[in-house]
Amino acid sequence: MLFQALKLLRRYHGMTQKDLAARLGISNSYLSEIETGVKKDSITIDLLEKYAAVFGIPVSSLLLFSEQISPERRADRLRVQAASKILKVLSWIDEQEKIGA
Repeated sequence: MLFQALKLLRRYHGMTQKDLAARLGISNSYLSEIETGVKKDSITIDLLEKYAAVFGIPVSSLLLFSEQISPERRADRLRVQAASKILKVLSWIDEQEKIGA
């Protein structure tokens, strides 16, 4: 989730909420609400551009990072991996039946 990625990024850079809020031009309480997910729907592209400027990374990297830590994405990847393995097993069984027939 994006709000979690933003919090991890701040912590990685050793910044306090107060310091980052000042650099982003928002209140400390608003930043806290963003990082806890209370205001996750109010993260705008403008805010992401400010984050990108503060940390010196592209907005696309923020979005990519948030996708990589998203539990929903992990679950999707695990489902795809499991489905792929099941299809391989079924294919192997089909081949074995053809050989035996």
